[in-house]
Amino acid sequence: MATLQPYKKYNAIAYDYARQLPDGWQLLPNIAVFQERIERGHINEELLSVTIGRGVIRQTEVDIKKDSSNEDKSKYKLIKVGDIAYNKMRMWQGALGYSDYQGISSPAYVILKPKMKINPRFFHYMFRTSFYTNYSKRFSYGIVDDQLSLRYTDFKRMYSIVPPIAVQNNIVAYLDKKNNEIDKFIRNKERLIELLEERKKKVISKNISQWIHSELKESGISWIGKIPTHWSVLNLKYLLKSKLKYGANEEAKDANPEHPRYIRITDFGFDGKLSDDTFRSLPLKKAKEYLLNEGDILFARSGATVGKTFQFKEYNGLACFAGYLIKASPNAQKILSDFLYLYTQSSLFEEWKNGIFDKATIENIGADKYAVLKVIVPPIEEQEQIIAFVQNESSEINLAISKAQKEISSIKEYREALITDLVTGKRSVPQLQMS
Repeated sequence: MATLQPYKKYNAIAYDYARQLPDGWQLLPNIAVFQERIERGHINEELLSVTIGRGVIRQTEVDIKKDSSNEDKSKYKLIKVGDIAYNKMRMWQGALGYSDYQGISSPAYVILKPKMKINPRFFHYMFRTSFYTNYSKRFSYGIVDDQLSLRYTDFKRMYSIVPPIAVQNNIVAYLDKKNNEIDKFIRNKERLIELLEERKKKVISKNISQWIHSELKESGISWIGKIPTHWSVLNLKYLLKSKLKYGANEEAKDANPEHPRYIRITDFGFDGKLSDDTFRSLPLKKAKEYLLNEGDILFARSGATVGKTFQFKEYNGLACFAGYLIKASPNAQKILSDFLYLYTQSSLFEEWKNGIFDKATIENIGADKYAVLKVIVPPIEEQEQIIAFVQNESSEINLAISKAQKEISSIKEYREALITDLVTGKRSVPQLQMS
């Protein structure tokens, strides 16, 4: 952002999130800029959704589609092109956006239409910044975060930065261009990560199925193929200390470091490690039946992450796990935790999952299916050798994946800082963008 210069003149203001604005810019209450659109009865319009990641999209584009064909749509709200819609319960997380479509949305959404001449996409950018979502959180009401709601009666009391319309247009044109470039960069890096992950799975699969032995036998499992003659293939349930266990069906509202951590799918980062930012806890009384031990493997059983696995390892403290996860506790006399986790990262495991999904109408893998997962079982000493060998063989791949992930994180941070600086007037768009 070195080429983006400050404006020539600023005027001092005294408000919550701003101390000065460029000359000609205003700070206005939202009621002066927007009014709520409440138009119902348009039951034949297409369904729209408001998402955190992508803003307003067609519901047919949502990864997990909800069949609402039998719902009464008479109370659904109309969204017109150019409106801004937000989810009352998720505005503070960035669930809002400018609409490129006309359609109808859930009654839980608030639809905003401009009252004055503005470029709504400027406000789309501003409302999705962390400074504004944090600001909106303070106007949202609820006992805990998951129950916070930003009603229009409270939204209209908030204030927004309003530059002259020509400046809004220039900023939007610049950010649209930059966003396209950044999105392309991220897509390319994500594709690179996919290719690297596929390569890693092949490295793992090759070594956990055939290793260095010349004498092989048929495993009897089509997707496994041949294995060394002295290895075996067993159902997962015979390799565990105890039965597979579902997690706690509890709503974790607290973040008390004195209580056991409540682990969810979203707590694991790209590197398989737990994030500090998503910490939630349960009181020991509720958590004690679901406590995790070092080396436990967690299987996701439903949703967008169905079939994903996570290894509980090197965590300092007590932890339990959510109800949509299944715990497997490896019996170290039969299979090492690291080996089982490697197995679930292989293309062999991927083929098994695909076979499960082919036979199911809904992508859901319960404990009954995981229990009969066929697992290749070498002798323990060979498991140790394979683990060390695969880790060595995968080290360069892991470094490349880590580098790509860091580049994605850096470019996202750059985008957030760029948008914030432009919509708050700290920097102006380059002169060549000005009309």
